[in-house]
This record gives sequence, structure tokens and C-alpha cells, in this order.
Amino acid sequence: MRRARTSLLVALIGSTALLAAPPARAQEAYARGDVVLMAPDGTLLDYVPAPDEVRVRYNRNGQRVLVDGYGNLVAIEVPADRYFNGDLPGVDDGSVNEQASAYPDDPDFSTGAIPDAVTRQPLDEQPLPDLGPTEEGSLPLDTTRIDPNSTGLDIPPEASAPITSKNKAEIAALQVLLDRGGSSPGVIDGKNGSNVAKALAAWEQVNGEKLDPNNMEDILERLRLSGGLPFTTYTITPADAAGPYVAAIPEDYSQKALLPGLNYTSVTEMLAERFHMDENYLKEINPGVDFTIPGTIVKVVNPGTPKTGTVTRILADKARKQVFAYGESGELIAAYPASIGSSDTPSPSGVVQVQRIAFNPGYTYNPKINFQQGNNDKILNIPPGPNGPVGTVWIALSKPTYGIHGTPEPSKIGKTQSHGCIRLTNWDATELGKMVKPGVTVEFVD
Repeated sequence: MRRARTSLLVALIGSTALLAAPPARAQEAYARGDVVLMAPDGTLLDYVPAPDEVRVRYNRNGQRVLVDGYGNLVAIEVPADRYFNGDLPGVDDGSVNEQASAYPDDPDFSTGAIPDAVTRQPLDEQPLPDLGPTEEGSLPLDTTRIDPNSTGLDIPPEASAPITSKNKAEIAALQVLLDRGGSSPGVIDGKNGSNVAKALAAWEQVNGEKLDPNNMEDILERLRLSGGLPFTTYTITPADAAGPYVAAIPEDYSQKALLPGLNYTSVTEMLAERFHMDENYLKEINPGVDFTIPGTIVKVVNPGTPKTGTVTRILADKARKQVFAYGESGELIAAYPASIGSSDTPSPSGVVQVQRIAFNPGYTYNPKINFQQGNNDKILNIPPGPNGPVGTVWIALSKPTYGIHGTPEPSKIGKTQSHGCIRLTNWDATELGKMVKPGVTVEFVD
């Protein structure tokens, strides 16, 4: 059956090159077999970061600590035998703070802070874009739950059928189907991670039918009926090659403010976002391709058309790191992976309302309201663009400075924490922004 399924996938995708990569399994590729990578919440990291995604630091105990380019904690190495035997303090009761205290010189697992690590200020969740003053009489934060006896969720925490061993092309095909079906997996990267599991769990409620993630024949047939094969080709146009692009996005906000726009930095970044892909995965399935030459034919995934409808209620689940959008009849229209708050900068609780929606928004940096970024002590107007701090969409909420918005780093959605706002991929935020109106309720649940 395995051989038949693989042969069918080769025939439909039309390229055995996509099947060359080994199956992507959580931490199997990690070279140091005596240790595992533990995420800030005390669970195993569900993917192995690429070398260019993290930097390695050592704490005073000699343990390797992985941080991203902004100094945010990604994972820490812990002894595999102790982790799986459950004798790390705090593992049994799930207490992140107690687990962190087992190593007093380790990073703070509750905040993700790294002592003496990279000191760059993250771009991602600073909450106040330049969208004008808050209107008088705006709706205040309502601490009353919509239903005090229920979260309003009718979705199992995990998919009913665990995914068995699959190669990257098969996982990507599943991700495409989930994306088309309104149960977003975030970036399509061929990796079986937590965002895929969450999307599978929401699939049945969104679509009203079960999905077996291990039945590749069924998945490919569903893909055929819902928009075609999971992979397709795209010809780079002169406009694609011309941009405009920026050479790099500066870290300093005062330098950002001097740019005409926070545009894409490359054709690959632009195409990856257009086709809902991880940029590295786009490059991986197009080895040796020069994306800057018009007329070049490249392989991309085929995510389908955006969801449409009228969203009347949004539920932001902090624990799941997922956002659920409900329609007029109470049906679940779409589910999105999200980064929602952190222990040091938590998202609000209770119910707020959507105030306004802005596409391609600018961003106002105000050190008295936001944070101290470098030596900048004055208000700065940051131009709009997909690499702006709030991405391509800002959905303002009735609690001042909080909103739902996009991000310049889509591959980190659902895997890192935010500064209190709800952060989605740019394409998911755009899709949601086109389905909501002012007055829609947004409920935060723990």
C-alpha cells in the first residue's frame, strides 16, 4: 500500500524530485541523540530548526540554548532520558515556571528571555499602527464570557488519527488540502508539526466530514475535486522580477522610517507569501533556479482561493494558539494558527469588539506607549509593507493598542509568542479581514 500511494503521488505531482527528501518527523533529524529540544512551554519542539533559523548560546550549566535572531527563546537542550522518564521538575504537573527553576541559570521559560543573548527588539507584535485616534465612545473591554460555562469550542485538541510516516511532498499535499478547506496550517512547508495537527482537529467542524490524514489516495482525490493537484507551475513575470524590493529590512526603527516602504526583499519571499509557502521550501523544490529571470518556470503549491463569507464572531484560543471565525448561523467558517500573547505581555481576557480594518497599514512607533527600541526616543512613522511590524492587515480591537494583524515572519506563526496581539500569516489575516466588519465580537479564552 505504501508503494502504491507513493507511486500515485509521483504520477500526480509529476516530479520524483519532490519525493527525494526523507520523511519529516519531530526531532528525528536532531544529531545529538542523548538530548531533546524542549520548547518554552515544556513540550518537545515539534520541528528541528534549520541552521539559519537559530543561533546557539550556552548557559552557565553548559547547556545549548537555541534563540532566534531577535533573542527569543526557541528551545533548550535537555537530557532525553530525564525528559522521557518525567523526572525533570515541573514535567509531571505541566508547570513551566517550575520546570524553568530546575536550572536557575537557564533562560526564563515563562517569558522566553535569554540572558546575554541577542538584544534586537522584535518587529512582530508592537501593537499600535498608525490608524488614527481611537473614536470617542469606543466599546470597552467586556470581561463577561459569551458563555461562562463553555469555551464555545467543539473541536478535539488533536486529530482523531495520528499521521504516520510521510515524506515532505505528502505532508505538503495534506497542508494544501487543509488550506483550501478553511482549516489553515499556516505556511506550507512539508513538515508535520503542531499547526498541521491543529488544522486537522478543526477540519471536521469546518467541513462537516472526517479526514483521514493517512489516506493519501483520498487526499489527492479531494484535492482534484477542490481545485486541482497540490503542486503546479508558475512563470515569473517581468513585474515579479522588477519588484519593488528592498535590499534588507533594517533593525533600527529610525532607519525603517526612512524607507519608502517595507517591501519584500526578494522574488522568493514574494512568491512564497503569494502561494502560502515557507520560503526555504520554495527554494528546496526548485533547486538551482534563478528566480530573478522573467520567463523562468518554477514549481509552487496550489493553495486555492480565499474563503469568503460573513464572520460574526471570532474566538482566540490562547492555549491552542489558534483563531476560530464563526458565521451568522454559528457555523465555523475558518480556523487559523496564531501567536497570541505571552506570560509577560498577555493578551486580554473576555470579549472585545472589532473597531476597524485597515489593509496595508502604516505603523506608529511611540516609545511612551510601545517599548524602547534601540536609542529611539521619538515618535516614528513606519511605512507600510508586508515586512512591516503588523504585516499587511490591522484589525483594530476595542481594547486600545490591541489588534489582529499579519506578520513579516509567517513561518513562526503558532510557534512563538506575541506581545499581546493576535498575529496571523499575512494571507490568513487578509482573508479574515475581508470577512469581518466593525462590531464583530472577539472572545479570548485561556
